Amino acid sequence: MSEKLQKVLARTGLGSRRELETWIADGRISVNGKVATLGDRVEPEDTIRVDGRIIPVKAEEDVIRRVIVYHKPAGEVCSRNDPQGRPTVFDNLPRLQGLRWVQVGRLDINTTGLMLFTTDGELAHRLMHPSNGFVREYAVRVRGELTDEKRRAMLDGVLLEDGVSRFDSIVDAGGAEEAANHWHKVSLTGGKYREVRRLFQSQDLEVARLIRIRFGDLSLPSDLRMGRWKELTADEIKPLTDRVDLKGKKYTGLYGRARLRHQRGDKPPRKPRRNPYRR
Repeated sequence: MSEKLQKVLARTGLGSRRELETWIADGRISVNGKVATLGDRVEPEDTIRVDGRIIPVKAEEDVIRRVIVYHKPAGEVCSRNDPQGRPTVFDNLPRLQGLRWVQVGRLDINTTGLMLFTTDGELAHRLMHPSNGFVREYAVRVRGELTDEKRRAMLDGVLLEDGVSRFDSIVDAGGAEEAANHWHKVSLTGGKYREVRRLFQSQDLEVARLIRIRFGDLSLPSDLRMGRWKELTADEIKPLTDRVDLKGKKYTGLYGRARLRHQRGDKPPRKPRRNPYRR
């Protein structure tokens, strides 16, 4: 049973599926000595190399799955290495041996709040995929008057440069009536670039401050200071993996029972005899 190359590599924590697809397109990955191409599938006995280095792959049930919540400050970029030398969200994360942190989505440099990181690239891919419908909630301080007409427009849908976007909800979160700035809580299931800011900008409203406060059922802990992280327990991770159907059934899949037989040199088990008395 073969699996997509980027899916197998994502389990190693090298990156998300999207990142690994870019590596494949750039010719950095080979399978059995041949440069891989997008769409390639691999078998248990295949040898995979990244930048010439053999990558030991793992069965889904063997993956070390860690997830942390990070409170991103303003001024940090969501990149491993920034050409301009700015601080990145990876600078304050715990160091790993033989694994890498994969970020679940991005926040722009001026946005603060909750970010998720995991050592399981496949989990990151599924958490980011729009089909799984994880709601993102933000606290937004807005300059300008949010009229009923503008509110309705952003709830019904606004045509942006990359398609129609809308908020699932907009809730008043406080502020003096006469003040230039007012707080709102907004939620949406999309994940487009600077989507919250662009939706308000479409109504001639300026976002003065933006904080992500929730991703799915995970909320930003009130005691988690900016620049700090908190690791989730197994009980806290399970709802995430269950939601995206990532359960890691033992002895199944590409690197499951077939892999174990290959390593031990066992013969495949015999098929059970058919009961002649059973119709």
